[in-house]
Amino acid sequence: MTVDIIWNGPQTADLTIILAHGAGAPMDSPFMTEMAQRLATHGYRVGRFEFPYMAKRRMDGKKRPPDRAPVLIETFHSLINHIGAPERLVIGGKSMGGRIASMIADDMTVKGLLCLGYPFHPTGKPEKTRIDHLHTLKTPTLICHGTRDPFGSPDEIAKYSLSPAVLMHWVEDGNHDFTPRKSSGRDTGQNLDDCARAIHSFLQNLISLP
Repeated sequence: MTVDIIWNGPQTADLTIILAHGAGAPMDSPFMTEMAQRLATHGYRVGRFEFPYMAKRRMDGKKRPPDRAPVLIETFHSLINHIGAPERLVIGGKSMGGRIASMIADDMTVKGLLCLGYPFHPTGKPEKTRIDHLHTLKTPTLICHGTRDPFGSPDEIAKYSLSPAVLMHWVEDGNHDFTPRKSSGRDTGQNLDDCARAIHSFLQNLISLP
């Protein structure tokens, strides 16, 4: 399986981060691009890739629903195996991409997991949670999540019995794309900067682990 990757950051970095996109936007969306660039500025090697349905859309312009979960999982599996050195690899992604990464992180024995806006449940359906595997997750995990994200509110998430391996970084007044309201006095750039700093701190702690 051939997967195109957009790379940012030094090839000599201590850690490589592989990020998958969300359900509706490609690997070079403004959110994915700006986050990758910020993490690269902190000294990490950051790769972005697309699942097959999104790669097909790039070729013919036709919008498609996401591939079924087995295809998404196999694509991520193949990419990790191709890159190698899972002990120096952090996987994750935006929304759906982060969820798929979270489903394979333990099996692939990667160094860490990074979720950017986790879809804890469909919007408007808090009873349909997507968290069963998060109860027993062993891979060190950071979830960056907006306080106004419709896929899971702070109050809802506080009631989940998430694994001790899961850390939360709350994106102040952020929606699913971390965008705050103008009334908050903040802007998206500030939230992305804060998120990148939280990720950097998390990753530096990972580097110190055996």
